[in-house]
Amino acid sequence: MPKKIDEELKARAVRLVHDHQGEYSSLTAAAGVVAKQLGVGKESVRRWVIQSQVDGGQRAGASSEELTEIKALKAKVRRLEEDNAILKSATVFFVGELDPRNR
Repeated sequence: MPKKIDEELKARAVRLVHDHQGEYSSLTAAAGVVAKQLGVGKESVRRWVIQSQVDGGQRAGASSEELTEIKALKAKVRRLEEDNAILKSATVFFVGELDPRNR
């Protein structure tokens, strides 16, 4: 299970990458240096920066709010599908119980 990273650390990492991105050849290179300084994975830092750019409107994609809503909706759909499967099974059971030919 992934460990929970403090939001302040994420914000600091994103800020450092934005501040020093011009000194490096790519976003990945800047993220790698900042990640090493902060003791986190470079891919995590790179994804945080990209998500901050999406949230800021500088890059296309789903915002953090939209991703949270999508996650909640997927969980709701999963629960509803489970409920539906239970109801279908119960219907089959009770139809069999009520059928006079089965007595």
